[in-house]
Amino acid sequence: MSRQDMLTLLRKAAGAYVSGEQAARQLGLSRTAVWKAVDALRSDGYAIEARTGLGYRLTAAPNVLTEAEIRTFLGPTGTVGREILCLDEVDSTNTWAKRLALSGASDGTVAAANYQSAGRGRLNRAFQSPRNQGVYLTALLRPELPPQRLLPATALCAVAVRRAIQKTTGLQPQIKWANDLVIGGKKLCGILTEMSLEGESGSVQYLVMGIGVNVLQGPEDFSPEVRTMATSLRMELGASVSRPELAAAEIQELDGLYTALRTGETAQYLEEYRRSCVTLGREVQLLRADGTREHVRALDIDEDFGLVVRGDGGREFTVRSGEASVRGMYGYAE
Repeated sequence: MSRQDMLTLLRKAAGAYVSGEQAARQLGLSRTAVWKAVDALRSDGYAIEARTGLGYRLTAAPNVLTEAEIRTFLGPTGTVGREILCLDEVDSTNTWAKRLALSGASDGTVAAANYQSAGRGRLNRAFQSPRNQGVYLTALLRPELPPQRLLPATALCAVAVRRAIQKTTGLQPQIKWANDLVIGGKKLCGILTEMSLEGESGSVQYLVMGIGVNVLQGPEDFSPEVRTMATSLRMELGASVSRPELAAAEIQELDGLYTALRTGETAQYLEEYRRSCVTLGREVQLLRADGTREHVRALDIDEDFGLVVRGDGGREFTVRSGEASVRGMYGYAE
């Protein structure tokens, strides 16, 4: 941990110099070990100035998803984030997290990557994940709960990520039922939750909650077919955003979500979901698993985060799965 400890010490100095002797004394390291920690941080992309008689000072940090950089911004958590595993490239953080689950990874393990070569969304759609542009992150959970208690997990995750974005940037995305965050009618974030059950008992083996947030993309970073319906934090703010800081905020909020999921105390999440749901009051096209479509009006979100709608003839019913396209968003104009 000498690398992380040295980084923490340099950050606490807030741009001032830290002498090698001071660092060695505070960290309980030799002067050689301090130099090696500084050299390792430089290899990771940190700009560290060294001056004879003064010591070291941090002048710039890389905007990348590494454990060291994420932990710089991460406060204490109960379960989620006790272990953070970062790769520069992976097929999909959800797929990676499921492999980790099968190899015995612990409850709360977080898998993050700077690039996904095969990022996935709902209905097996591709999620574009350009290198060093977004936050691609999955939390592996092992809740000792019946499967039905986990049905609201995607909706809770949408609220958690919304809170993380607001805390990091001040922006307040809206939620498109059931799993997208949008700003100005354009998609900012996708969420994919997947669950594995034990065959004989039906008990939950694990739950993975995958999040992809567009952070630094410009219009040119999206493919032509996605460009008109996608946005990023940089496009909305007109300024850069720290990806590791956002990742840390997501982990912190996911930890709070996990506590709410286990205790059943989700009332505040439901209230915020309803307040932020852009789908409500709008004309919606439902796409069912069998391919049939129906035009309805979205009325409410029920206690289990289902979408309450009114169809032909005034019939009201609740939708718990499938796709709900909002008129005027993502190209839906029928």
